[in-house]
Amino acid sequence: MTEVALALGGGGVKGIAHLGVIQRLEKEGIKIKAIAGTSAGGVVGALYAAGYSVSQLSETLEALNRINYFARRPQDGPSLLGFGQVVPFLEQFLAGLTFDRLLIPFACTAVDLHTKQEYVLSRGSVMDAVLATIAIPGIFPSQKIGQAELVDGGVLDPVPVAVARWLAPKLPVIAVCLSPVPEKWQELPDFNPVPAPPILPPLLSQISNLRISQAFRIYIQAIDITSRMLAELRMQVEKPDVILRPEVNQYGILDKVNPQVLIEAGEQAVEQALESIHHTFSWPQGLLRRFQSPPPPENIHPLEE
Repeated sequence: MTEVALALGGGGVKGIAHLGVIQRLEKEGIKIKAIAGTSAGGVVGALYAAGYSVSQLSETLEALNRINYFARRPQDGPSLLGFGQVVPFLEQFLAGLTFDRLLIPFACTAVDLHTKQEYVLSRGSVMDAVLATIAIPGIFPSQKIGQAELVDGGVLDPVPVAVARWLAPKLPVIAVCLSPVPEKWQELPDFNPVPAPPILPPLLSQISNLRISQAFRIYIQAIDITSRMLAELRMQVEKPDVILRPEVNQYGILDKVNPQVLIEAGEQAVEQALESIHHTFSWPQGLLRRFQSPPPPENIHPLEE
């Protein structure tokens, strides 16, 4: 039985590499039976679970890379950027879609600022869930659903391995982490949460040299390091069967990218790990999983208006 569950991590535009992972697994004849996603992984997971192919999604992403993707809308709450083009993009695929109509089981994670708890979003509106899981605090607007004010699930669960295992407890879990091992973190570019605005370079230089701007940059870099370490610690505890790390280290979360390059990076990550992936299908590994009965996450949140 060559079936797996995927845990897709966050990483902004680097999440396009998830498409390459899926495409290469499909070529290998490996069926994806469940997906748990956080942030960018939530976007890719939702679209794939809805039945859209990698080729369909990559063509759309090519076009999106040429427009003002993160323009603010009047209804967007306090944040540096908005969902001006994100919402129309998602509506093409997810408008009116609920979790029970997806072709494969899918869940994504978010964090409620009021209760300080992680929520597993697996019921109700898929569109609302995806907007919540990608709401990077301070960068994108939080999403108010019912009594909850939800932000990016990566705050507490950067690579949702436990959620993937809950969705498919008898299957191997492949985790896709979009950051390198800690030993290579020094090679990463500085975290820049905001793409360069269309203003004159001298003015931009003056703004970036303001003390408040420098303080914000340092704070964001520290939070980014914390998030990466949290991902490593959770994967050590939750123990996915295979960890894939596409080589996308040179990109920032909002950089302008060539989607095909990122898709190829995802494919290469699978190619390099094929031996480990096929090992998870061996009968001893399968026998161990037969005795797994992971409890459901504590906060399975229905998205009610």
